[in-house]
Amino acid sequence: MTRVYLDHNATALLRPEARDAIIAAMDVCGNPSSVHAEGRAAKAMVERARAQIAAAFGADGADIVFTSGSTEGASLALSGRGLHGAPVEHDAVRAWTVEDLAVNSDGAVTVTAPGQSAVQLANSETGIVQRLPEGLAVTDATQAFGKLPVAFNWMGAEMAMISAHKLGGPKGIGAVVIKRGTDLPAQIKGGGQEMGRRSGTENVIGIAGFGAAAEAAAKDLANGVWDRVAELRNILEKALVAGTNHTIFVGKDQKRLPNTLCFATPGWKGETQVMQMDLAGFAISAGSACSSGKVRGSAVLTAMGYGEATAQSAVRVSLGPETTEEDVLRFADAWLQKEKKHRARAA
Repeated sequence: MTRVYLDHNATALLRPEARDAIIAAMDVCGNPSSVHAEGRAAKAMVERARAQIAAAFGADGADIVFTSGSTEGASLALSGRGLHGAPVEHDAVRAWTVEDLAVNSDGAVTVTAPGQSAVQLANSETGIVQRLPEGLAVTDATQAFGKLPVAFNWMGAEMAMISAHKLGGPKGIGAVVIKRGTDLPAQIKGGGQEMGRRSGTENVIGIAGFGAAAEAAAKDLANGVWDRVAELRNILEKALVAGTNHTIFVGKDQKRLPNTLCFATPGWKGETQVMQMDLAGFAISAGSACSSGKVRGSAVLTAMGYGEATAQSAVRVSLGPETTEEDVLRFADAWLQKEKKHRARAA
């Protein structure tokens, strides 16, 4: 049985360009803070990656501070600030915000004080894309970066979190992108690396992979790769809509990430669907990977006004550049067979 990976929002497949950069970085032994030739070689790799990410993210002139990922980035950008947030945010953001921003049934967040708020650019579960207000304090751009043509310098936000493994880089490396001149106290103190905002010896291997992945992702966007992925997502959605009258398609008429499809069949647990499709050879998820396995419905769908039965039955399918039309049609056929059997048992 050939498996089909449809969980790219949890983590994307490692890009060949990132793998090559990682291998090259493994041969550089110097510490980026050392002044000798070996140290300078390591430092050059870090700065090359910083420039690659700045170019891919439209962040020329901004400060890019490397972290272990978007979760640490959220802590760095949000800790102690008491910013306003919404329950549709990722748990890493919800941990640091006051959840008092309203969310409507379309997943749109209402922001009344942008300079005191944190709002995601795109939701990892539903794929719904937000319209960011000018002067926003922080945005979580983790899912959008590499999939949508976005530019930090045009977002109007002071800071953004991004992560490598969502766009084909290695796990365990991310960054906070900061509008130059913005005050951001360090959470990890020590040697003063990363412009004094995040101490600790830089993860040269991960950073090199991140830079290469970001550059390759930008080329994919320019070459229309994600337009093709959106077409496949739509083919899948149409096939599922045609095959069932019992399923709710979340955000169907909203602007979404080109690869994301979230749907719920009330009464059929999302975790059960994930296990059944796994046995059938398909990797999907029941929401954010960080929340999978928790015995509760999706907080995102609950915030949008869906009932608990619907929130507990949601699954997410997220495609990637490697996904084919055969993959999505095979999935649709397999899922519809399982859905039919579920309805027969429930009758």
